Amino acid sequence: MPLVHVTDPADARLRDYTDLTDVKLRTAREPAEGLFMAESSNVIRRALAAGHRPRSFLMADKWLDSMSDVLAAHPDVPVFVADETVLHEITGFHLHRGALAAMHRPGLANVAELLSRSGPAGGARRVAVLEDIVDHTNVGAIFRSAAGLGVDAVLVTPRCADPLYRRSVRVSMGTVFQVPWTRLDAWPADVGTLQELGFTVAALALSDDAVTLDDLAAEAPDRLALVLGTEGDGLSRGAVAAADRVVRIPMAGAVDSLNVAAASAVAFWATRAR
Repeated sequence: MPLVHVTDPADARLRDYTDLTDVKLRTAREPAEGLFMAESSNVIRRALAAGHRPRSFLMADKWLDSMSDVLAAHPDVPVFVADETVLHEITGFHLHRGALAAMHRPGLANVAELLSRSGPAGGARRVAVLEDIVDHTNVGAIFRSAAGLGVDAVLVTPRCADPLYRRSVRVSMGTVFQVPWTRLDAWPADVGTLQELGFTVAALALSDDAVTLDDLAAEAPDRLALVLGTEGDGLSRGAVAAADRVVRIPMAGAVDSLNVAAASAVAFWATRAR
């Protein structure tokens, strides 16, 4: 394998790994430069198992043995090795999860294509739509719930946080690589696209005309799109108005709503196939 020992944090070959703690910069750079970061040996393995291609690896010497099978399987991919002080200077944080990999970012499918090949035979039956959710932790947690509770695909709106951002990937435990996803082009106009594809679009929101999640689960639509809104303001008026159903989770204890990641898990569980 092309093992490269580096001592200079400013080495130009390490550009993929610099400024990792600058969220604004990285969320702009990574899609533009066609990459994303996989952090930790487990996440790297999940990414590779899902067919993603590595650009390079970065790690301390002590992780070479445990990653030897991965590195041997990609003999033409550079492996940058540095001591932990240099690694900290390069990345901006203490790299204690084994390794980092810069991965080639895949192109995104259009919505109809993605939904036609996701889920059981005949295409996706249950999808999640994330409207303008800006917290990468919430995005990652929603993907983990989607994977664990059998959601066929996730669609994210134009202003939603990047599911392939390092923190989203880490919080999801790499499940962003197993749940098919793509980004919508126009929102809330794409509610109509989902309806044309046969989905009942259910907006989770507080509304006087909202039905309960139990009611929706009892209705058991053949194809269901669950729309979850941003952390502060919830769903936009346009999305709520365009949806086929407005749905609320019954609450107790004078609590009006749940965090969006928690709400997603409840909704995915309640609407799972029986």
